[in-house]
Parts: sequence; structure tokens; C-alpha cells
Amino acid sequence: MIPEPIEADGVRLRLFRPDDLADVVAGCTDPLIRRFMTGFPDPYTERTAHWWITEGAPAAWAGGGVAYAIADPATDRVLGGIGLGNPLPERRQLELGYWLAPWGRGRGVATAAARVLAARALAAGTARLELLTAPDNGASQRVALGAGFRHEGVRRAAGTARDGGRYDLIAWARLADDPPGPTPRLLPDLPDGRLTDGVVTLRRVGPADTDTLHRLHTLPEVVANRVPPVPPSRAALARRCDLAESRWLSGASADFLVLDAATGAPAGGCMLVYDEPGTGQGMVGYSMLPEARGRGLATRAVALVADWAFGIGLARLWAGTRPENVGSQRVLEKVGFRREGLLRGRLPDVDGARVDSLLYGLLATDPRHG
Repeated sequence: MIPEPIEADGVRLRLFRPDDLADVVAGCTDPLIRRFMTGFPDPYTERTAHWWITEGAPAAWAGGGVAYAIADPATDRVLGGIGLGNPLPERRQLELGYWLAPWGRGRGVATAAARVLAARALAAGTARLELLTAPDNGASQRVALGAGFRHEGVRRAAGTARDGGRYDLIAWARLADDPPGPTPRLLPDLPDGRLTDGVVTLRRVGPADTDTLHRLHTLPEVVANRVPPVPPSRAALARRCDLAESRWLSGASADFLVLDAATGAPAGGCMLVYDEPGTGQGMVGYSMLPEARGRGLATRAVALVADWAFGIGLARLWAGTRPENVGSQRVLEKVGFRREGLLRGRLPDVDGARVDSLLYGLLATDPRHG
């Protein structure tokens, strides 16, 4: 039986056809596709596309999977591909995957296609759908969330790079009894992509911020307050910047770059770690570049993060400082944090020693200064 096309939610899912060949080649040779779809042949030629259309996609159907072209309902032009594979009949489980050509992006097409196909599969008896994304593929993770998939964790070294190396994959899943609609996020996007009070502006950290974070976090006075107090490598900070969006989308942490609103120059960094979603508690940390200190910018940044955090539903924020870090304590107190106690030997120091930490807390119901 030839699978029927599906038209719903503004997309068309249909079989690939020979006249799709040029668009399949153009889409699958796009740099983003080559970067993230490491299982695709490289180079991807007309011969490759012809094999997929005439043999590969039909074989997927014959093997219990699904292989649809995503097409524009108005023009029928191919925008990408979507499918279900890796069937585990004993678990009633399938894996959903997709790709989108450059001319199909920015329109919600992949999300709509994933939502439609997932709903069809679950209604047909599939109990569990999995979706795997590269950690630095934020766009694909947004599709997963928009299609109702939930973040489950990291599969270490589950992906194979083109050079034979291994890399982690993030696992997302949707169950038959999950509620319809997008998955609610613990940490939503910032309004207009930023927080600002007119003096400081905060935005999400991204790959272009590696040099700034490396400069900040290798300053001796910043290193002294790290846990443990050792300078990070540039590679580690580049990885942090690459994964900042993914950690935000999964609800783990919101990593901010602090900017001088007047000049746009970097002033420092601030992070909200959602360490206890079950109790509504998050941790705040911050560091400032030397040229930005003494101007109240850290206080303003922490106040902005606190207001945003409480506005999205957190109930309590906490921060820890070394007893000798009086400057950081003043920032917290100006925002409205209260000193709650001393945690003896809480932090690892150099040479295996332990150091104390002062604990500060702020509740959503507390008066705030800033």
C-alpha cells in the first residue's frame, strides 16, 4: 500500500519523487545539514539523492519506518525530510528525525511536521518516540520542545562524527499519554532577547563570547572565587558558550553576558542555575570585568536576574561567597539578599583543603533594593 500524503498544521508530508532530486541535493549539501546530520553521505551528490529517492526511502517504509518529504502546501516544493526509524517493536518505540533546507527555515515548518508525524505515530499505537539532537544544535532542540518532546538527559558518546570521533547526544522523548502542545519550559526565552534597566543589559551567552569569558574567568581575583579555584581552559569556556542555549532550553541554567547598555561593551557575566526545580530554588553567580567595577553594574545585573527569575515562577534564590569576598556580599545585600549562615568547609580549595562559604538567600516575597 502506498502511504497517503498528510496535510495538517500548515505542512504537507508526502513521498519523495524523482523531480525532488535537485532540491534534495541542495538541502543536504547545506553547511548546517552537513554539520549536524553526520549520518548523511559526504559528499552528497545527485547519485546519492537518486539512491535515497528510489531505494533508501522505500526501504525505510519496508523496514517498519517512515520517510516523508516535507513539502510546501502551496507549491509542493521540498522543504526537507522527516521520518521514523530504529523501530523497537517489543517496546513500541520509534525514533523521529528531520532535516530542513535553508529555504524552509524560520517558518515553524520542522516543528509542525514533527508535531503532526508524532501525533500520527502515537495514535497508531506507538508508545514512545525518541528524538536525539547534538548538544549545540539549539534549533533542533527548539523543534523537539515545540513538538511536545521532553528533555531526558545526555547519551554520552552516542553520536559518531565524520572523522570517526564520538560526541554526546541529548535525548528527548514523547509518550502516548503526554499532553498535546509544546513542552512547557522551566526557563523561557528573554523578552526581546534581553533584560535591561537602561544602564546594564543582559543577554544569553553564545559561541561568539568565548574570548570575553576567557578573559573574565582567568582574572586572578575571579579564579580565587571559582569552585575549585583553578582557571578554566579556553576550550572549556568555548564549550560552555556552545552549550549555553542547550542548557537554557533544558532548564538547567541561564547564562548571561552583562553589557554596558550605553556602549554595548562587555561588563561581566551572571548565571542562574536552576538547581532545585522541585522546590522552585535557583542559584545566582556573577563576576565583573575590572573596567566595570565600582559602578553598581553587578548589583543591577543581579537585580535584573532576580526579578526575571521570580517572574517566571522561582520562589527562592541563593548565593554563596567566601567569607573574605566582601564586595560580593555587598552586591547581594544591596539587591535584598539576607545572610542565612556559614557553611563550614563547603568548598574545595587548592591542595585538597576545604574553605567556608557564607550563604545568602532571597525569597520572591522579600523586599528588594537594587
